Amino acid sequence: MADTSTKPYLLRALYEWCTDNGYTPHIAVKVDGSTQVPPEYVRKGEIVLNISFGATHGLKMDNEAISFKARFAGVAREIYVPVTHIMAIYAAENGQGMAFDVTAPAADATPAPAPEAAPLAAVPAEPSDTPEPPDGDDEPPKKGPRPTLTRIK
Repeated sequence: MADTSTKPYLLRALYEWCTDNGYTPHIAVKVDGSTQVPPEYVRKGEIVLNISFGATHGLKMDNEAISFKARFAGVAREIYVPVTHIMAIYAAENGQGMAFDVTAPAADATPAPAPEAAPLAAVPAEPSDTPEPPDGDDEPPKKGPRPTLTRIK
């Protein structure tokens, strides 16, 4: 029998740590056909979602996926993210959290066990309860301070 992945347990533990300490938990997600997120907020195949109690309704974090309802620009949306597509979970206020390797399994292949996670360095992040609406421009991103996830081995 194959071992159960530790990733969903780590996600739930870090979510609880964020909420216990008054931080806003966010997840970074690799988007593809198996994820259900608002496509207009996806940038370069990725999206960051606020999964705090105040930003979600009916949050369910199980061993297979994270699902909830959330409002984007005032419109309620159903969100579904397989655990295998979560790249990181972190506190928006201080960037502390954990990053994960994400490998998209082939459509006909059996998914491999989730890789082990590496802790993140503290990274400044700007909290936001709702994502900014898309601007429709195809301009390159503006220069300036932008939060990044740094893997520490």
